[in-house]
Amino acid sequence: MGFSKLGFILATLGSSIGLGHIWRFPYMAGECGGGAFVLLYLGLTLTLGVAMLLADMLIGNLGRKDMVSCYQHLNTRHKKLWGFSAVFLLGGPIILSFYTVVLGWVLFYLVKVSFALPQTLESSKTLFQNLSSVDLFWQIVGFSVWLWLTVWIVSKGIKQGIEKLSLWLMPLLFLVFIGLLFYAMSMPSFSKAWHYMFAFDSSKITLGVLMDALGQMFFSLSLGVGTITTYAAFTKSNENLLGSSLWVVLPGIFISLVAGLMIFTFIFKFNGTPAQGVGLVFISLPLVFHQMGFTGSIVALFFFLALIFAGITSTVSLLEPTVLYLTNHFKHSRTKACVFVGGLTYLLGLLVIFSMHKDYSHALSFWGKNVFEWADFSTSTVLMPLGGLFSLLFLGYFMDKKRIYKSSKRFLSRFWFLLWFFSVRFVAPVAVLLILMLQFKKNA
Repeated sequence: MGFSKLGFILATLGSSIGLGHIWRFPYMAGECGGGAFVLLYLGLTLTLGVAMLLADMLIGNLGRKDMVSCYQHLNTRHKKLWGFSAVFLLGGPIILSFYTVVLGWVLFYLVKVSFALPQTLESSKTLFQNLSSVDLFWQIVGFSVWLWLTVWIVSKGIKQGIEKLSLWLMPLLFLVFIGLLFYAMSMPSFSKAWHYMFAFDSSKITLGVLMDALGQMFFSLSLGVGTITTYAAFTKSNENLLGSSLWVVLPGIFISLVAGLMIFTFIFKFNGTPAQGVGLVFISLPLVFHQMGFTGSIVALFFFLALIFAGITSTVSLLEPTVLYLTNHFKHSRTKACVFVGGLTYLLGLLVIFSMHKDYSHALSFWGKNVFEWADFSTSTVLMPLGGLFSLLFLGYFMDKKRIYKSSKRFLSRFWFLLWFFSVRFVAPVAVLLILMLQFKKNA
């Protein structure tokens, strides 16, 4: 049984929003200097992002199978070649391995910190450093809760598990964030946060910032790991995919900007520093919440609840493509496939946790990065862009153009189809490939 129209939009939106918009976007903006990164991200998302999202949706909607089977069904002449696309499905479990670790941190802050907030910057840093590099118990407990909860939800299937979860959590997420935005707008530091987010400084545009903005686009739209193609396979054949794409992109951008404005407003109010890496949300904000008094505890509670809502809708989307592939190609039951992928992901997640621990980080670090950093880098900078490039080339050069045009007539005029198809064949692949080549040349 497939998605309803609303269920598809909310499930895909839940996949794209996640911690990528709320946890990753603000700390990436902070590390990359604010406005330059934000505007590059917006430009890439509204052009390449929409084009690529629509391409992935169309492949899934026409193929109506798992990602690999979609390729093999839509072009039967190169079936063995398309089978190699399964490598891109590895991106979901790899991201899931560190994503659920971060969700474990959120659970810790929700349960242990919301009503016992740190009082000084030093104590806040110590709290997060102890959690991420000393306290194995809480990290493993939190990680285990979210990973196996994800496995259980996905084992229930599309209709009973993923759609029901999204129908409840996505509206709650938006309500919480709109409330927090209004609260942030009442603070004098909101104008400073606005300037930091949108003031364009061309001197801050570097190859690294451009690559980070591209990686954030892939990460926040769940491109390149089979999620969008897999979800679209469960939609009706007459789905308005352009409308669905915009309903995913625009609210996702809204949540990113709200998260950034809200977090930087709180940080600037108490003279915090934006560039604090992955710990931005966990170091600066609890201190800010403490200085708000009792109100801060309530705001903290709702903020970390919002992170939970956003995170769990993304984790299920990271597991589903690989599970569907295993059930279709190896005839595993859904439960068996979920447990198998979940088990391997669990082992990788434990390595992620131990790679950040002060006693084991040296043994689990390679070429200047620990397992956590390699998992993030290998997905957002390598697998996701390559997976997105693969789907663009497939649709642009190996699918029947007449069939694509016929299927898109219900939501694209001939002019817009030709413009989009030109982008899919030439603009988007060249842009992604060029940035990837420059990045690897830089690291060589």
